[in-house]
Amino acid sequence: MTMTIQPIDQLVPGANLAAYVQAIGRIPILTVDREQELARQLYFDNDVQAARELVMSHLRFVVHIARSYRGYGLAEADLIQEGNVGLMKAVKRFNPDKGVRLVSFAVHWIKAEIHEFILRNWRIVKVATTKAQRKLFFNLRSAKKGLAWLSADEAQAVAADLGVNVQEVQRMEGRLSNRDLAFDAPADSDDDNVWQSPQYYLEDHSGDPAQAVESENWQQSSEDGLYLALEELDARSRDILARRWLAENKATLHELAAEYGVSAERIRQLEQAAMKKLRATIAA
Repeated sequence: MTMTIQPIDQLVPGANLAAYVQAIGRIPILTVDREQELARQLYFDNDVQAARELVMSHLRFVVHIARSYRGYGLAEADLIQEGNVGLMKAVKRFNPDKGVRLVSFAVHWIKAEIHEFILRNWRIVKVATTKAQRKLFFNLRSAKKGLAWLSADEAQAVAADLGVNVQEVQRMEGRLSNRDLAFDAPADSDDDNVWQSPQYYLEDHSGDPAQAVESENWQQSSEDGLYLALEELDARSRDILARRWLAENKATLHELAAEYGVSAERIRQLEQAAMKKLRATIAA
């Protein structure tokens, strides 16, 4: 027996949510035998019509799951739509020989898509990126009884239950309690409040063209001064400084002493005298 397919405009949750819920409520729930029959047609024969019937008959379960996430401030229709994506992924991967009902198998996929949607849209900046942070995000939301902060004992209990340290729980609680803030001041802000917008205290001075030019000129001037000061030294002093300070593989005092036929102490004295003269020339 093939189910009667509802008009497509009633099967899009965003168009008319109430009509959508009524429409999918009239779709009959599959018996175990019918579900197995359709699942085998899809799994072994890639029957698209069987996949459609499996999805349609389980849309009511997506609505039930999506409604448990209404506390996040996101549109219920969007949550249902994302859950439907998870349902379709589950139907595609469902193996009828595993001995479980499709609804039990699909719960994970439905929740996973809804979770991803919430994490992408709950805040402008993501509050959870790793698997552990995502688990903590949803469990901490459930654990908090109200708007009050968790006590030390409550935070410790949540941490022990989820297998994370207390600091992670406290950091996530802080993220949950924060709110998005526009970078620019609202258009109707008065002069007394406009300075509180982030654009006034998060200014990036590194992007100032005048400072960039000034820094580049100072760098170039310093390099020119260094090279001119080196030219004022005698060849031996210049060579000692270059090999002791500017070379990639710096020479030791003893290596230079052996090369010039003097003691290591004499090389050190020459180096210090050259450095003193160099500083005086640059500062002049």
